[in-house]
Amino acid sequence: MTTLPAQEQRLQRPPAEVRHAEELAALRAADTDPRPPGWQLSLRAARRFVIGDQEAGIGRKFVGDTALVERALVTLATNRGLMLVGEPGTAKSLLSELIAAAVSGDSTLVVQGGAATTEDHIKYSWNYALLVSEGPSERSLVPAPMLKGMAEGRLVRFEEITRCPLEVQDSLLSLLSERVVAVPELEGPRGMVFARQGFNVIATANTRDRGVNEMSAALKRRFNFETVFPITDLDTEIALVEAEATALLRRSGVTLAPDRDVLEVLVTTFRELRSGAAHEGGGDRLSAVMSTAEAVSVAHAVGVRGWFLRAEPGDAADVVTCLAGTAAKDSPEDLARLRRYLEQRVAGRRGAQWKALHAARHLLAG
Repeated sequence: MTTLPAQEQRLQRPPAEVRHAEELAALRAADTDPRPPGWQLSLRAARRFVIGDQEAGIGRKFVGDTALVERALVTLATNRGLMLVGEPGTAKSLLSELIAAAVSGDSTLVVQGGAATTEDHIKYSWNYALLVSEGPSERSLVPAPMLKGMAEGRLVRFEEITRCPLEVQDSLLSLLSERVVAVPELEGPRGMVFARQGFNVIATANTRDRGVNEMSAALKRRFNFETVFPITDLDTEIALVEAEATALLRRSGVTLAPDRDVLEVLVTTFRELRSGAAHEGGGDRLSAVMSTAEAVSVAHAVGVRGWFLRAEPGDAADVVTCLAGTAAKDSPEDLARLRRYLEQRVAGRRGAQWKALHAARHLLAG
């Protein structure tokens, strides 16, 4: 495991290129395969960074389809952007961050999509004090991620693009087609910023936002779409939640590792609640996002609660207490569905932690 310098240990979440700096350096040093223009790693080395290579001491960072990772890397080596779609919490953002760190050595050129996102957040804005005193100049220009990515030949991540208004989304059309940003306020060659080799865009969109701000057909044509699916194997998901929660707990000052039996109960509960398999007939699924990422968040909260309140790793009663904030986000009915699950479906389960989960159902307030 990479040990971060003291100043970086104080960061809540260092970027991927910092967390995995040693692995990236080792891959670059040993990489003799041909690289696409502007890339810091070859396709094969970038794939090894994302999916891992035990023989080379490279840990697996994305639990998912290896073929998807390969297709994503091939897309980014062409003139098409990459669009990652899927349910919330399926590690789309993590995958885009890892790929950007491998390809460009920098995953921090990010546009966060939302209702308040404007074209200035994507391309550029101005330092208005300098603009008034000096007029339009390169010194008064404030580059946004897309302009920086094009000028430096790096990948740019556009998170939750479908949360942006349509006119903001379509500001990407000329960038992805012509590979140039026009700055009409600047005269001559300075008014055109052409993309250097290595520039491309990785966008993400979750399927629950589909139809809110549907992308135009013209913008869709400029992306290759890849769907990131939830983890299908229970043991794999438990191992992932355990690894991620342990790392988060360590950063929170918790020295005890999560209880494996508690994690099994937690992850199984999440899987059943998100699929509807927890209820008779399979149709009473929660509307809240019961993703792997949410399971990691709850496992983190359980560990923090157990350690700082009782100097313990956290138990099934903590799971019930922490679940309420996850299940009741979108609909008051979800809390009732969760209560039914704890009262009816958990009652007959074997195992000490399942029994403890059922016994703690009264802690579900509301």
